Amino acid sequence: MDAVLIDPALTEDQRRAATYQGRLLLLSPGAASRELIAFARVLIEEAFAPRDPQTAHRELPVEEYVRILAVLKPRFIHHPRSKELLREILSSVGCDLEQTYFDVPRLRTAAPKDYLTAGLAYAFHPHRDTWYSAPQMQLNWWMPVYPFVPENAMAFHPRYWSQPLKNSSRIYNYRRWNAESRFNAAAHVKEDARPQPRAEEPVDSNPSICFVPPPGGLIVFSGAQLHSTVPNTTDLTRFSIDFRTVNLADVLARRGAPNIDSSCTGTNLGDFLRGRDGEPIAPGVVEPYDTADTQQR
Repeated sequence: MDAVLIDPALTEDQRRAATYQGRLLLLSPGAASRELIAFARVLIEEAFAPRDPQTAHRELPVEEYVRILAVLKPRFIHHPRSKELLREILSSVGCDLEQTYFDVPRLRTAAPKDYLTAGLAYAFHPHRDTWYSAPQMQLNWWMPVYPFVPENAMAFHPRYWSQPLKNSSRIYNYRRWNAESRFNAAAHVKEDARPQPRAEEPVDSNPSICFVPPPGGLIVFSGAQLHSTVPNTTDLTRFSIDFRTVNLADVLARRGAPNIDSSCTGTNLGDFLRGRDGEPIAPGVVEPYDTADTQQR
């Protein structure tokens, strides 16, 4: 399938342009991504000790499991080593750390289907990140921490790259989400009632594409790609890491994927940090995106 590029021999500019055209990129594990995986495993295994993190749900009440995640996930996100290794990953694949801005790396869990799918282990329905106030030039980077299988993966729905999908993104404002909903994920154990954009018509999942890279292997894709969490029908919890990037030149030039159906307001650009030194994007650059005019996103 020519929409999937494996270890493409492209410049960084060409690689971003490919994602803006709907292509999915698969990158083999490198030294830096392997090191981030190893670091994540140390934190995960310390948190769940003496249990195996992938099978701890077999023994732990779900409330105790959530309490562990409520400590583990922020520890990973805010650990200086996580950001340091993320910079090394970006540099190793040719990103210009002066122009590349990243959001903090996040540790995700996908527990077996009926154990925990809300809050800190939210199982994402089909969505575009651009429904959640992401700019059209946002790239998503995703990697597994442990080996996994297609029955516990992430799915892409490529027919919707150019086909609009009726959705409720109009309800979502990033600033309001941060103020009202973002920081109470641990309170949602059985059901996640926080308002989130969803498709408002049936999603045709044929075809759906799943990739199974090895630990440290990366899937890179546009935030405008429709994707979802595959319901975990295995008896193992999937641990993964994802982060997001934008290129400053593309932000300034408003260069990115087409917006075909997003009508949310606000922007997450204020969360991005410069690869070189961790400085946020200048407020004057963010401000034009923080508007209700969706055509300017």
